[in-house]
Amino acid sequence: MGGFFGTISKRPCITDLFYGTDYNSHLGTKRGGLATFSQEKGFFRSIHNLESNYFRSRFEKELTRFEGNSGIGVISDTDPQPIMVNSHLGKMAVVTVAKINNIDELTRELLENGDHFSEMSSGKTNPTELITLLIARGKSFVDGIENVYRKVKGSCSMLILTEDGIIAARDRLGRTPIIIGQKDGAFAATSESSSFPNLDFDIVHYVGPGEIVRLTADRMEQLRQPEEEMQVCSFLWVYYGFPTSNYEGRNVEAMRHTCGKLMGKEDPAEVDLVSGIPDSGLGMATGYAEGLGVPYRRAISKYTPTWPRSFMPGNQLTRNLVAKMKLIPNRDALNGKRCLFCDDSIVRGTQLRDNVRGLFDLGAKEVHMRIACPPLIYGCPFINFSASKTDMELLTRQVIHDLENDHDKTPGGIGGEASTPHEILQEYARTDSEKYRAMVDEMGRRLGLSSLKFNTLEHLIQAIGLPKCKVCTHCFDGSSHC
Repeated sequence: MGGFFGTISKRPCITDLFYGTDYNSHLGTKRGGLATFSQEKGFFRSIHNLESNYFRSRFEKELTRFEGNSGIGVISDTDPQPIMVNSHLGKMAVVTVAKINNIDELTRELLENGDHFSEMSSGKTNPTELITLLIARGKSFVDGIENVYRKVKGSCSMLILTEDGIIAARDRLGRTPIIIGQKDGAFAATSESSSFPNLDFDIVHYVGPGEIVRLTADRMEQLRQPEEEMQVCSFLWVYYGFPTSNYEGRNVEAMRHTCGKLMGKEDPAEVDLVSGIPDSGLGMATGYAEGLGVPYRRAISKYTPTWPRSFMPGNQLTRNLVAKMKLIPNRDALNGKRCLFCDDSIVRGTQLRDNVRGLFDLGAKEVHMRIACPPLIYGCPFINFSASKTDMELLTRQVIHDLENDHDKTPGGIGGEASTPHEILQEYARTDSEKYRAMVDEMGRRLGLSSLKFNTLEHLIQAIGLPKCKVCTHCFDGSSHC
């Protein structure tokens, strides 16, 4: 996915910029970048690869080179950024959190109109440079950003560092967030409000869908009013978000606790303990234990001093190994116990299947799994949710394929193009249907679980606390749109 942070102050900004950007590290895995602006020395930029290192260790040795009172930083899951250009709008540096589904089409359009691309990675267009060129074609920054809103299919939120301040523009449908913070003599904009507390910023504004604001050291100016329609990603609360973050005024940890509690109250399972799969399953597990009325125990702990994030390595086998190595089960808590575990989601199911086998090997009498969201029926076309190249990499779609047993509906089988008719998929998405129950039962069997249950869409929306029409639930029910 990715996350960014920008700040403008009456004092040198690099300390706030460095730590504020670092607090977005859980959102991205590939590259980190910083850019600052000084009235005396102009713009300075640095970009580093993060696939084998952390943001902090890559940048801390060069912090004295960043001068000025304003800057932007990014943790990116895509290509190198920030992008720096000089245009008729002035000099600027740009960072984005974006997924551009029509990038080839837009690249051809820009090339045919005389633009050129200088930032390439593996022969592909840099998405942030494309966004920057679209902005530069506008008569003003607002006109250029609206050009992005009109043309990009997918999503794009951005920060633009200019000689006159920082412009923050949220995705037209608000799929990814921007939160504004303020302290004495400074403003900041970030993807994650968890960046704010230790830097003494207070949340003062949630940027609305399509809204554009300009920040200076002492004021926030609205340049474009927000849209009424919103499709904020539900996975921000389920998985991506850091527990202390807030989106649309809804706290991540509070949502996860409520989510678990709602499920636990309706669960007839007879178990000895409830535990969470670190990290995103922990908040759900505390709520589940409360709702079910059984003890919460840390039957699995995460070892973080040396193991990086499980989705960081490029190779899937390496990711699986890292995921296993960093989660250490507690034999004393498991042995002879009926255990119920909470986790955020099931994508491919490979890691979960291996973990379940290990829990039984350590003496667990039963292993029940409860998932914070409904089954993932559709891949996400709007943000960089996972590295899956086809919907058929989803465990749900593999099970649906086998249950339907009709190769005409899913040519190519597992690993091929997913083309099961939408009407059939809708049957599997309905929690009261026989197809849904058959799919969940088969998933539980393949994973080796004593039982498997998913959250309902109704409970998920209730826990988030926003109207269903404001939340994107496309990966569960195929309901959203570009």
